[in-house]
Order: sequence, then C-alpha cells, then structure tokens
Amino acid sequence: MTEQATGAPKPQPRARNGGQQQTSVPAQAAARITGAQSLIRALEEVGADTVFGLPGGAILPAYDPMMDSSRVRHVLVRHEQGAGHAATGYAQATGKVGVCMATSGPGATNLVTPLADAHMDSVPLVAITGQVASALIGTDGFQEADICGISMPVTKHNFLVRRADDIPRTIAEAFHIASTGRPGPVVVDIAKDALQGQTTFQWPPATDLPGYRPVTKPHGKQIREAAKLLAEASRPVLYVGGGVLKAGATAELKVLAELTGAPVTTTLMGIGAFPDSHPQHLGMPGMHGTVAAVTALQKADLIIALGARFDDRVTGKLDSFAPYAKIVHADIDPAEIGKNRVADVPIVGDAREVLADLVVALQGETPEARMTTGTDRYADWWALLNRWREAYPLGYDIPEDGSLAPQQVIQRIGQLAPEGTIFAAGVGQHQMWAAHFIDYEKPATWLNSGGLGTMGYAVPAALGAQIGEPDRTVWAIDGDGCFQMTNQELVTAALNGAPIKVGIINNGALGMVRQWQTLFYNQRYSNTVLHNAEEGEPNKGTRVPDFVKLAEAMGCVGIRCEDPAQLDAVIEKANSINDRPVVVDFIVHEDAMVWPMVAAGTSNDEVMAARGVRPDFGDSDD
Repeated sequence: MTEQATGAPKPQPRARNGGQQQTSVPAQAAARITGAQSLIRALEEVGADTVFGLPGGAILPAYDPMMDSSRVRHVLVRHEQGAGHAATGYAQATGKVGVCMATSGPGATNLVTPLADAHMDSVPLVAITGQVASALIGTDGFQEADICGISMPVTKHNFLVRRADDIPRTIAEAFHIASTGRPGPVVVDIAKDALQGQTTFQWPPATDLPGYRPVTKPHGKQIREAAKLLAEASRPVLYVGGGVLKAGATAELKVLAELTGAPVTTTLMGIGAFPDSHPQHLGMPGMHGTVAAVTALQKADLIIALGARFDDRVTGKLDSFAPYAKIVHADIDPAEIGKNRVADVPIVGDAREVLADLVVALQGETPEARMTTGTDRYADWWALLNRWREAYPLGYDIPEDGSLAPQQVIQRIGQLAPEGTIFAAGVGQHQMWAAHFIDYEKPATWLNSGGLGTMGYAVPAALGAQIGEPDRTVWAIDGDGCFQMTNQELVTAALNGAPIKVGIINNGALGMVRQWQTLFYNQRYSNTVLHNAEEGEPNKGTRVPDFVKLAEAMGCVGIRCEDPAQLDAVIEKANSINDRPVVVDFIVHEDAMVWPMVAAGTSNDEVMAARGVRPDFGDSDD
C-alpha cells in the first residue's frame, strides 16, 4: 500500500544504540490493511532499510506489499543461511539491527546457524519467519517447524504471532530487545493467517516488556573499588572484548588506557576497539594470541575485563589462568560475571558508562594514588612487556619452493587496501592470520564469527557489509573450505551491485584441522585434503572446483595468483574493480601453520611462539 493511500508518516531515523524514535500517526492511518502490510509498515517505522531473505509459502503474504513503494529494500539471497550471515555482516558494519526473512519449516531452520552465530557474538538481529496457519500449528502440517522452540537456546528472545493486530507491537519489541542491553538475535514467527488477516495499523504501539530492564549505569561503589585497585596495581592489563565495540565505547577506552598507561589486549571479537598501532596495544590474547598478550594476562596482578567473557579460547586451562590477578569484570550482561572466573569487583553496566565513570573516579583519587599520564607509572611492567614483544614478534617464513606464503598474501591485502576497508574473515587458519597480519585502527573494520566459529560466514557477511556500507571497500578473507559452503551468495552480490572482493587462501586443505593433525595426530591427514593430490606432491593436482571459472559463472571477475612476484599487481587489480565482485584464488603453501599457539586444554603458560619454541620468561614471576 502506498504512502499516499495510507497516510503513512516518513520513518524517523533510529538511534545507533537501538533507541526507538516515537512518531505520531495521522488519523487517516487507521484504514484497514493486511497483517503483511502492517509488518512492512512496522519495519519502516523502526528504521529497517534492508531485509535479506528468500520467499516461500508461509511468508509469501509479506512479500506482496514490498512491491508497493516500500522503503525497505529486499535482497534476495540464494540460501537462508546466507540471509542470516548477511544480516549479521550488515549489523556489524553499520551498528544497526540486521534483518532477515524466511518461510516456515526448512526456510526457518536454515536460519538456526546464523542465529546461533549472532547469539554467541552478541549481534543485534531480527529474524522474521513465516509459520503455517494457526489452525495447523501443532499438526505437523506441510513445512511446519517449531522455530521458536528450536531457536530458544540460541536467541535472546522469540515471539509467535497469531493475530494481525499484534504485529506492530511485536516488531517494536523485537527491535528494542535485539538492540538494547546485550545485543542479540530475536525471532518473530508469524502465522500465515495473521499476515493475511485485516488489522488497523497504529504507531507507536504500546509495548509491554515486564522484567526486561537492562542495567546500563554502573554502581558507583563498584566503580570506586575498581579505580582503587587500578591505582594500586603494579601489573595491570585491560582485557577488552566485543562489548566495548557494541557500546560504541572506543573513545572512552583510549582515554582510560592513556590515562593509566596500562597495556591493552583485544580479543578476536574486540579487534578494532583499540588501534593496533598504539604503543600500549599488545594484540590479541588466547589460543593463537601474541606471546606478549597471552603472557601479560598470565603475569598480571590486576585484569580489568571490559565487555569480555573469559572465553576458553582466551583463558586456556581455566584453573591456571592469570593466577596472580585480581579481577574487575564489567559487562552489560550480569550472567557473564562470575560465570567462568570469579570477579573481585563485579560491575554490571554499559561499557561506555563504565569507562567514563572509571576515568572520572581515577582522576578524583587522592594525589598519591592519582593516575599519572603515560606508561611511566608501570616502567618495570613495561620493561617486561617490551622484552616479550621484541623477543617473540609475529612473523612467518617464506616457503623455500617459491610458492606463496598465506600470511604474506593477507598482509599485502591489508597493506594495499583503501583506507576504511572492511575485512570479513571465515574460520580457520586464514582467520587467525587475518587477525594478526592486517592492521585494524578503527571499529567496525573487522567482521568475524568468533564464538560459534562458523565456516562459510565470510562471503555472505561481506555481502551484508557492502550493502550496508556501499561506499567502502569490503574484502572477504576466506579459505577454500569455508568458501565452498556459501559461495552461492556471490550471485546475490553480483545481481545487487555489491562489488565485494574475495581472497581465497587456497591451500587445498581444511587448514586448521590439518594443522592439528600435523601436531597431534602424527601427520595422519584423514579427510582434510580438498583436491585430487598427486602422490608425493600434496600441494599439486587437479583443483576442483576451478574457482576462477566458478566466479565467472556467477557474474564475478575471477583471478588466480600463484607467483609471489605477481601478488601486488593482482591485489591492486582487484581493488580497482568496483562494478562487480572479484574473486582471487591465491594458491598458497599448505604446510604453513598459525603461531603462536596454546594447545587446547593446556595452560597459557605453555604458549608456543613457534613449533618447538617455548618462550623463556626468565624471572618475570617476581
């Protein structure tokens, strides 16, 4: 239904932090419309401008009003999983709520992986699914699936809507829940008869969310306790997670870091929260973190955890993690505090509020405890940290056979990319190399599946990011294994004018699994080779599929690069093409490994800088 016919107001801009704008509706908006029309109107009112989806029987009524001058752009994907990951990439790149849509049954169940992914990484997402008609619910009707029950463990909340009148209120509540507090995915499952039924559209609707009261303002006493511990510490570390990015608190983090002079580590999901080039940044901690970051946490006497959850990939063997440290744990989600590591000072609140209050508290301490600017206060601590940084820097070997080193490929992509480029990575070795060998100076430039570790994330996430940020360059760093899971969304990118660049780090194997087989399974490479390898030449043989031909068949430019001498020219050519997607098949050496590494189930004290190289920390425990 057109704006003129309904008297619909123009949508008001929605705040980046998820706050809802209240609008008034003219009296003529009370005309009777369908539930489906009401759904599209509600999406417009909450500020949704893009929906990634795929139509089917139960959701079909919602697709008809999209043709009637809707301000909501629909991006037709090739698989519902692609819709979910694209909505996630869109949300991570723009800070808005991502929206995806699918039909009932298999359409909805294909969204489960993206929902779980968004849940683990706290991404604001609203998934709208069609459901069979109300009378068929519970009868095992055609394409019926209890998506609310199925998705309950991997969503922040979900709704089953049976009445057309309830659609606007539910959409308003879903967007509010998804974008406030700890962000996360919300499912809105709508029965087909509710979409087809008649209703009167009213906006804003009266919302009713008893019990949902996220705490954003931290308790002053806890802030003072944290400031006191930080003022007294000798070896503090700021342990920064994705919550700082979600809160838009990067400026406040920089102020705190420079005020205190404390070292900063950023988790895989926190990359971009603090500039990589900053001298106080030690890099990423955890299983494949830098030696300096891993060891700083182990030797710290105080850890200030900000929007992080003490994930097992960071802590290693939990009972040996940071044995000397007191813990200040600040998080918007009270369920995370004390879940894995007991906090000496628990702080529930929004990271921006926590950081701002902590800076004020530190500046108000007594003169003898007041923080001094810079790193002088912790001169002895920084002497140790710098010794570790200098002794065990990130690096890689150039293959002796003249083939491409995967780290070199990724590093040069980062160095040659235009300013402001967004990088999305799949999961595996290439993910860790992309985290290490590309410099991230600003937030929302690194998109990743951290908690769930979803192979196939990169291409659709890059698509979503490009749709959301059409004026920026978007690179997907993918592995040949990941790429083959969701590459059909290249068609979506080509048809929707989304000129993403995909760099396939093609080692002919499931690289991270192969690395574990090398290290822990006596080099028994069971089912990790992805091509027809020649006997005695594991990195040679027939490559199936031919990624260049596949890219061209999907409407993209396909390029292959095997020669290090051609590396820069190929990357620059990819950067110069902006009228269609580009896929570059980088044939790299298959024996490259990700270092440093903490083997699963072991202590971070056992970090290996490289194969067979265990760092010597001397008397650093003193």
